[in-house]
Amino acid sequence: MTHGDHTDNHADAGDTTTLNTLIGTLIDSVNGYQKAAADTENARFAEMFNARAQERQAAVTKLQAAVARMGGNPEDDGTTTGAIHRGWINLKEAVVGRDDEAIVKSVESGEDYLKEKFETALKHKDLPADARAAVEEAWTSVRAGHDQMSQLKHAID
Repeated sequence: MTHGDHTDNHADAGDTTTLNTLIGTLIDSVNGYQKAAADTENARFAEMFNARAQERQAAVTKLQAAVARMGGNPEDDGTTTGAIHRGWINLKEAVVGRDDEAIVKSVESGEDYLKEKFETALKHKDLPADARAAVEEAWTSVRAGHDQMSQLKHAID
């Protein structure tokens, strides 16, 4: 009995790590969208970025709840490993010049990175059903944001 419990806890640790990586990356995207919204002079873009930030924040909250239900300690900060994707870093440079094209390209680059993280997480076949449901729900938001920013980038190019 004890041996089985140990194995289950070990798997949960891996699962919560997977979810926490997604949470950290999502928080980066929330911050990135809020920064982009504050710094663009295009009201339509600002509205779009703010809506995405709110949607992502809701996804973060749901994933944090899933981690807590699994007995883990939910991530509540962005990625601290220095792994903040260059798209969100480039955003800081883009907004200095208030260059909408550069802002959109940076956001879209950040979205590409986020999409990769989710695709990797979704390949974990052994995620508990609750965790998988939270990841899939967040993935819907991520995919929609990615596609919207991709279209926006191509419209500007």
